[in-house]
Amino acid sequence: MNPADMPADVSAAAQTEDLLSAVRAVAQGPLAERAQAIDEGAYPIDLLQQLARMGAMSAHIDQPGRPGNYVTAILAMAEVGKVCGASSFLMWQQAVSALYLFGSENPAMNGERLQRHLAGEIMGATGMSNPMKGFAGIEKLLLKATPVEGGYLVNGTLPWVSNLAPEHSLGTVAAVEGKGPGSEIMFMLPCNAPGVTLKHCPKFSGMEGTATFAVQCKDVFIGASDMLADPCLPYLKRIRGAFLLLQCGIAAGIIQGAIDSMWKVEDQLGHVNQFLDDRPDQLQAELDDLVGTVAKLCETPYDPSDAFFLDVVNARLAGGELCLRAANAALMHQGARGYLMCSDVQRRVREAQFVAIVTPAIKHLRKQAADLCAETLPA
Repeated sequence: MNPADMPADVSAAAQTEDLLSAVRAVAQGPLAERAQAIDEGAYPIDLLQQLARMGAMSAHIDQPGRPGNYVTAILAMAEVGKVCGASSFLMWQQAVSALYLFGSENPAMNGERLQRHLAGEIMGATGMSNPMKGFAGIEKLLLKATPVEGGYLVNGTLPWVSNLAPEHSLGTVAAVEGKGPGSEIMFMLPCNAPGVTLKHCPKFSGMEGTATFAVQCKDVFIGASDMLADPCLPYLKRIRGAFLLLQCGIAAGIIQGAIDSMWKVEDQLGHVNQFLDDRPDQLQAELDDLVGTVAKLCETPYDPSDAFFLDVVNARLAGGELCLRAANAALMHQGARGYLMCSDVQRRVREAQFVAIVTPAIKHLRKQAADLCAETLPA
């Protein structure tokens, strides 16, 4: 039967399975062979572009004849995350950049530029770590925008931004000089724009292949064609839930990879591993419940309400916490072999730690949940 003749739900399911099968082939083939090298610093741009051409980082975006499906996008990231958490994180960078372009009301963003991005012809990143902390009251906004004729001049430095190269762009926020809170702008910053400098970061304990740099801006002109939203807070409120939901794909993949590695030693070590606290069947049940919760939230990814966002924050928090437990449990189950530097189990421990500290970190999410709860309590 032609997919066009199938009922919509059947056709969508078939398209999802086809996509996931293609992603799985890349993940378990060429990506698995390079996962250790990526952890040590090899940036897998060719594999990212291959995944982009498949549609693995654009499934969540509405396109002619095919509505966006956040569950599919999250499951695609999870397939990659089982094998390589760094590559799953890079997929999220590209996917969330597509969200920025798609969600903008600027025709310069969501037309041809978006289509080239979805096809992997251009790559994007999210420089939102500092802005998210800024809006949460954790730190101050580091980029400042000065109004000039036709746009703004942006100055400042973002310390940690991933998935970058000179020809890439990143979405970020700047405070407007002379104006108060609520006037911030969000824009796509081309890495090759005059005044932009990419500086290497100190060496990380893992996930070195994520192409992470400090981004220094000196009198960088941002015009109308680069603007995502001015002011940006109403726009961010529409996409904030979708932003966090996509991150759940990274956690789900790392958790599943940890569980799979526990089963690998069950026949040999199950007689003693049975005395450990977190067993693979227990962790699998918790992951399945979490994925079910996330899938339900994906039905309304652009819900701007605080109640919905609180549910998303709690799901993302649960993913980070379960990531730490599952990765640590996998190490305990595998024992000394899992402590070898070349072990995927040892690498996954560091990947799980990254999920726990990447913005929004566990402490950030707990603060945000507390703030949201406080705002909804009766006076």
